[in-house]
Amino acid sequence: MTHGSALTLSLAITLLSLTTAHAAPQRSLALDDLARMRDVGDPQVSPAGDWVAYTVRTVDATADKRETHLWMTSFDGTRSVQLTSRKGESESSPRFSPDGRFLAFLSGRTDDKKNSQVWLLDRLGGEAQKLTDFKGGVDDFAWSPDGKRLALIVADQDKDDSGDDKKTPKPIVIDRFAFMQDIAGYQRNLRDHLYVFDIAARKFDILTPGDYYEALPAWSPDGQSIAFVSKRHKDFDRDENWDLFVIDARKGAGPRALTTYIGADNAADSQLGGSPPAWSPDGKFIAYRQGGDPKLIEYATTHLAVVSVAGGAPRVLTASLDRNIDAPLWSADGKSIDFLVEDDRTQYLARVPAAGGAIQHIVGGRDEISAFDSAGGHTALLISNPSLPPEVFAWDGNSAPRQLSHQNDWLKDVKLAAVEETSFNSKDGTEVHGFLLKPPGAGGAALPAILRIHGGPQSQFPLAFAFEWQLIAAHGYAVIAANPRGSTGRGQAYGAAIFADWGGPDVADELAAVDDAVKRGVADPDRLGVGGWSYGGMLTNYVIASDTRFKAATSGASISDILGGYGNDQYAHDYETELGVPWKTTAVWEKISYPFLHADRIKTPTLFLGGDKDMNVPLHNGEQMYQALRSLGIDTQLIVYPGQYHGLTIPSYRRDVLQRYLDWYDKYLKH
Repeated sequence: MTHGSALTLSLAITLLSLTTAHAAPQRSLALDDLARMRDVGDPQVSPAGDWVAYTVRTVDATADKRETHLWMTSFDGTRSVQLTSRKGESESSPRFSPDGRFLAFLSGRTDDKKNSQVWLLDRLGGEAQKLTDFKGGVDDFAWSPDGKRLALIVADQDKDDSGDDKKTPKPIVIDRFAFMQDIAGYQRNLRDHLYVFDIAARKFDILTPGDYYEALPAWSPDGQSIAFVSKRHKDFDRDENWDLFVIDARKGAGPRALTTYIGADNAADSQLGGSPPAWSPDGKFIAYRQGGDPKLIEYATTHLAVVSVAGGAPRVLTASLDRNIDAPLWSADGKSIDFLVEDDRTQYLARVPAAGGAIQHIVGGRDEISAFDSAGGHTALLISNPSLPPEVFAWDGNSAPRQLSHQNDWLKDVKLAAVEETSFNSKDGTEVHGFLLKPPGAGGAALPAILRIHGGPQSQFPLAFAFEWQLIAAHGYAVIAANPRGSTGRGQAYGAAIFADWGGPDVADELAAVDDAVKRGVADPDRLGVGGWSYGGMLTNYVIASDTRFKAATSGASISDILGGYGNDQYAHDYETELGVPWKTTAVWEKISYPFLHADRIKTPTLFLGGDKDMNVPLHNGEQMYQALRSLGIDTQLIVYPGQYHGLTIPSYRRDVLQRYLDWYDKYLKH
């Protein structure tokens, strides 16, 4: 694999130094700063390349809500304007019209709070206008090349939902294999369909009626066809076999399958993510993300593939690259394709010839590029590093990326902990990579230390800004973090090493991270804490059931009685693929349930937390562990967040979690 020139690396290093260089800060990070954080996302370049639109999520502390609004900055960085600002409202998915005059977006404004509709903002002036009024709401949209139509993904209306909270709800009738989904709730037989919407006439046609899900629409360059992804086979809840289809953009047309791979071609579900299929400029080919071996579910490495619209077998352009890819985008001349590559603790932008060949690492250093867009000869990047939350950068393809958005400049007045990359060997000799933070200004004495564990498990801690880490460090703790086996960024074999063996190699890797911090003289071995959320909470339970050295633990949205979790969350397909069915492979299920079935091994005081509406990792899983430790006489608490799902969204609850972390660790480690 070609990693580009030394110039690219030096530019990346320059970028890191430029974005972190500032006058000497005066104060430490505080919990109150959480409300000051601004989350920037979804950069979109105007067709002429002169403007970049993006989203900014802020906190309204008075209303105790988060709001997301649209901003726009000129590519030269001289002008910046907030486009939407309605109090109590939010917008998402900004998309420029092909002529650049309009900006369409999704919002649940006015009387339709439950469902998003498409709105249209004229950049020449005036209020945004509501375009659509679908009872089920609009999930996604794309402009036609002539700017006269929109391709829409529209959800079926739930006919059992009267919208009247005072009426007794109707019984929920379920007959699906996958019948639970976090936030969405119990899954009825509702579908998402592809529509074409005429903007001037305000009329629409449904292109894909039937008993299927459609997602991720993308217009052909000539405006005659639309590509999309769908599961068009019987009992599609039992697999991740998404395929790529194309259909003429007219009522009565039938879809034609372009791919038949049994895995996830451009998957569009909540677990596997997905970006729209990308048409070549001449309309002859489509680039997309091809999933890996479906037997390995999310542990499998994804690849960049290209398929002919006329038919034929896809060509995989990154077969030799043992890393996940995403978001393919063709060059204007059709000769190459840019895409994101998830690598060890980083994510960078790469390029490959459309005909196949060497992969070039074109921009990105020891940081994370989480999104990008290109148009009019200009590229916008969403970049974060340990000292900088995600911000929009301009890149012209040659010089170093130049920061455009400055939503978090207030951090220049804050003392941040330096983030050190670490490397160490696990018990069996496997090399593991991680991070180590010390409080700003800390001397050479060993410190109370907290091991923080990421969720997934098929994800990684990247070289990006982490408010939680910085807050814990500012509170006087060393922070230890690792990407143990099961993490992405190190290849398929590394990720799949915990397949059906949760709490096995990954526990050894996490303990090795702690041993490394102790050996460096940073962590005090007698004052250790641990914690995480989701799989990070699960692995916390595995760790404290395997090693009693930790004096305090926090376990958020976790499960330990895996056997008891069957049928109680949204992972039935994953469970059965990885573990088998409980009545046939009971021993496997019992083996990985050891934190619950052998809770008497745990000696660590543990704080359990979760939302009472979580269908990802339901609260009862944490309740079981709380009950077990309470029965055993171990100090424990259970914190329940009313009305919250797997990810907490109410600002005061998110603040409460962090405060409780600090209080719990202080109780046992600050002595």
